[in-house]
Amino acid sequence: MSAELIDLVQRLGQPRVLVVGDLMLDRYVWGDAERISQEAPVILLHADRREERLGGASSVATMLRALGAKVALAGVVGDDADGGRIRQMLGDLGIDHEGVLNDPARPSTVKERYIGRAQHRHPQQMIRVDYEDRRPLSDTLTTELLGVAQHLLKKSDIVLISDYDKGVCTTQLLSGIISSARAMNLRTLADPIRSSDYRRYHGCSAMTPNRLEAGLATGRTLHNAGEVMEAAAQLREQLDLEAAIITLDKDGMALKHRDGRYKLFPTRARQVYDITGAGDMVMSVLGMALAAGADYESAIALANVAGGLEVEKIGVATVTRDEILRDLLRTRPSRDPQNNDKLLAWDALRRELDSRRRMGQRVAFTNGCFDLLHAGHVQYLQEARAQADVLVVGLNSDASVRGLKGPQRPVQPLPARARVLAALHAVDFIAVFEEATPLELITAVRPDVLVKGADYTRDKVVGGDFVSGYGGRIHLATFQDGFSTSSLLERLRAA
Repeated sequence: MSAELIDLVQRLGQPRVLVVGDLMLDRYVWGDAERISQEAPVILLHADRREERLGGASSVATMLRALGAKVALAGVVGDDADGGRIRQMLGDLGIDHEGVLNDPARPSTVKERYIGRAQHRHPQQMIRVDYEDRRPLSDTLTTELLGVAQHLLKKSDIVLISDYDKGVCTTQLLSGIISSARAMNLRTLADPIRSSDYRRYHGCSAMTPNRLEAGLATGRTLHNAGEVMEAAAQLREQLDLEAAIITLDKDGMALKHRDGRYKLFPTRARQVYDITGAGDMVMSVLGMALAAGADYESAIALANVAGGLEVEKIGVATVTRDEILRDLLRTRPSRDPQNNDKLLAWDALRRELDSRRRMGQRVAFTNGCFDLLHAGHVQYLQEARAQADVLVVGLNSDASVRGLKGPQRPVQPLPARARVLAALHAVDFIAVFEEATPLELITAVRPDVLVKGADYTRDKVVGGDFVSGYGGRIHLATFQDGFSTSSLLERLRAA
């Protein structure tokens, strides 16, 4: 799945996403929590930094821009300084805010968080102060906002509804947007509020309630996978959804699709610093991936990764494609070598290496039979890996080994040799070749560094001329006296 997700990230393109919902300004005041105030038994925060970020639906828009989408936003702000600041920040980020209207009857929604550091480290949120008016929009403003949103639909690939229950996402507005999107064959994805009544989302393509929200909306308590799937099926049927997706925090996500598919998507354990914004990140990546043509399963798996990266940051934070790619690439070598996940077909290997090179990583290549792995092999492979960011090992097939070493070799068949190699941290990928030499594989890999033992001379290294021809380098690794598979076999036979 990791290779598929890497491919998906690289073909996301620049989908046009319309985000509808409650716009907010997130303000952070940072400082050191130094002592107890003399005025009252409260912590005294010595503030040293103030930061503003876009929140709510405007946070979703910000995250989408960081991922490379073209974003239009529809919502309201107050006719005040904070509303002006929101507009300015949207403009600075290149987010189309034609659909952001002024409502003189309400303040702009602001969430102000105070972040304290204990002993100059370990930042923690101490308190949040909200400025808001949660009354529904007037009928006049709703009609105006719907007209603007319907205009923006004509140049969109998908619609995301980010409902924070601040008065924008009325039944009248959402039903008009959802029906218009359906008529234009556009998907609508909703991140709902916590409510026992989800009728306002009827007809969406998909929705992403969390465990608590899904339980409240269905009248269930969701303790296990079976209960989660029952709730997802109920939501999907009642609201005529294409897919119901329930987010399960550390347990990942669950999918129930109209075609009968249901699946749980576990997530990798993370160092969680702040869950603020995780739902927005999941929503953003799901929407972008679906707009780029991904299926629900791939979109959810990618959203899991991005949501995990977001909770490792403080506050509502963006994640870039490069960060997602680095995370996907970083997790590949740590997979269970018992599954031989490092052993790849040539086409899959080329795709992996293309991904690595786009990240600026360099590739080293070496080859061998590696029949009985010994200390000399281990030292050699470690030195080979040190020459670049990725090490590919070309492994002779059993027939190739017999052709080189005689009918009694290899002692270990290919699956065993590959499994032992895969267990080494220095080895990133393994590719099998059938020929007597690895020249064809070297041509396919096009390594930056070609590694052989110092018992060779540069003019005798297979593929050396090819690699040197495009500016690659040949490295002759230190030869370890006293180690060879043949001498080891002789000692074993003598024993």
